[in-house]
Amino acid sequence: MILAALALAAVQADKIVSTTNGAIAGETLADGRRLFRGIPFAQPPVGPLRWQPPVAMPRWSGVRDTTRSAPACPQIDYGWNHEAAAHQSEDCLYLEVATPLPAASKKRLPVMVWIHGGGNRAGSGADTTHSDFGKSVVLVTVQYRLGALGFLSHPALTAESPHRTSGNYALMDQQAALRWVQANIARFGGDPRNVTIFGESAGGQDVGLQMLSPRARGLFHKAIAESGTAGFGIPPRTLAENERVGMALTQAAGVPANADSATLRALPVATLLKVSEDGKLPGLFTDSFIWLAATVDGWVLREPPAQTLARSGGARVPLIIGSNSREFSFLGATDAIDPAITAGFGANAAPARALYAAAPDPDPERGDRRLQVSTDLIFACPAGVVAARHAAAGLPVWQYEFGYVGPGGKAVTHAGELPYVMQDSARLPAGAPPMHAYWLNFARTGNPNGAGLPAWPGYAPGRHYVRFTDAGTSVASDLRGAVCRLRDAP
Repeated sequence: MILAALALAAVQADKIVSTTNGAIAGETLADGRRLFRGIPFAQPPVGPLRWQPPVAMPRWSGVRDTTRSAPACPQIDYGWNHEAAAHQSEDCLYLEVATPLPAASKKRLPVMVWIHGGGNRAGSGADTTHSDFGKSVVLVTVQYRLGALGFLSHPALTAESPHRTSGNYALMDQQAALRWVQANIARFGGDPRNVTIFGESAGGQDVGLQMLSPRARGLFHKAIAESGTAGFGIPPRTLAENERVGMALTQAAGVPANADSATLRALPVATLLKVSEDGKLPGLFTDSFIWLAATVDGWVLREPPAQTLARSGGARVPLIIGSNSREFSFLGATDAIDPAITAGFGANAAPARALYAAAPDPDPERGDRRLQVSTDLIFACPAGVVAARHAAAGLPVWQYEFGYVGPGGKAVTHAGELPYVMQDSARLPAGAPPMHAYWLNFARTGNPNGAGLPAWPGYAPGRHYVRFTDAGTSVASDLRGAVCRLRDAP
C-alpha cells in the first residue's frame, strides 16, 4: 500500500507545475505528453480592463485545474470557427502547454509558441497542443483579444493612456504571453533562451508585427510566418486613422462621438461584433480585412512596417516565411479583374496586366487568374519583400511555397499546409511534404535543414525557395518575381 501511494504521488507530481502565479494541475496523455489547458497569463480584460494593456495575474493559492480549454475570445460564427464561437467569453486570455515527460538528461527543450489565425477576428488556441510538436518540444498556444476588443482605437481611450495611444491590445496580449513563457517555461522543461514564434494567416501577420515591435525584443529567438506578413499588402493606418475607424464603429453602435471611455466600455460585446461585421472601409481587399491593417500607434509599432523592414529587417532572428500556391480570392465571380490590378499595382498596372494576360501559369495548382492576382497581392509578393529585406539586413531567412495536393485531388488552398506542419510525416500519406521535420529542425537550431531531408538553401543570395508539391520538395528561385517586382509593398 505504501509503494502504491508513493507511485500515485509520483504520477501526480508529473501533472503539477508551480508557476509564478501558483500551482497548476494538468493531465498526462497516453503517449506520455503532459498537457495543460486554460492557463491564465493575464487578468480577464473585462469591465475597466477592457481596452487596457494586459494586467498581470495575481498569485492564487492551492492547485488550479488546467485540464480543460478556456473559452475563445468573442467572435462571429463563420462556420469554420463554429466550435470556438460556441464557447466564447470576453474572459479569454489563456494559453495551453504541451510538453514531453521530463527526460533523464534534464536538457532544456526548444519552445514553440503558436499564434492562431482567423483574420484577427476569429479562431482560438484550444487543442493545437495536440499537434505532434508537443512530443518533441515544449509547445505553447496563445489566445489574444480579437476584432474590436483587440484592435480598436478611439480618442477617449488614447487620452487616458499613459503612452497616449490605443489599439493593438491583441499584440500586447501576445507579448504578455511571451513574457509568461520567459518566466515559466523552464518549469515545463523548456528553454526560455530558445523560443520560436510561429503562426498562419493573421497569426503569420502577428508574427511579422512582433518582429517589428520594440516591445517584443528578447521575447523570442526565431520566427515562422505562414501565409501572412506584417502588412498583407495593405497600407498601414496611423493612430489617427484607426481612431476614426473606431469612432465610426462606436457611433454605429449608438455611442456619441464625444463619449468617454466608461461609456465605450459599457457597450455589449454582441454590439461590438455586429458593427465590426457590418463596417465598410475603403482601401481593403475585402471587408473581412478590417483588423488586418497594421496600426502605427507609436508604442507597440513606432513606424510603418515598410520603414522598419527597409532599415533593419526587424528583429534580428532567423526566419522561415512562405505562402501557398493557391490561397483565396478577394474577387467574386462577377468582379472585374482589371480594377484589382490597377489598385494593387498602381503605376505598374499596365505591365502587370500584360503579365497576367499572357499564357496561364503552367502549374495546375495555381488556379485561374482571379485567384492568382489575389494570391500574389496578399501573400506571395509581400512574403517575398519580407524575405528580401530580412536577407538584405544580413539575417538568415528561408522561403517556401506550398503546392501539395495529395490523395483525393483537392486543390491547394489557404491554410492547406497546416496538417503537414502540425503532424509528423509518418502519420501522413506517403510522399507528404516533410514540413513538420523542417519546422522542428528550425526550432532546435535556427536552420530547417537536417539529416534525411532535401537541402533547403537560404533565400540569399539567389532568391532561393523550396516548393512543396506532389512531385516532391524542390528548389526554385525568384518566386513570382516578374510580377512581384512590379509591386513592392510589404
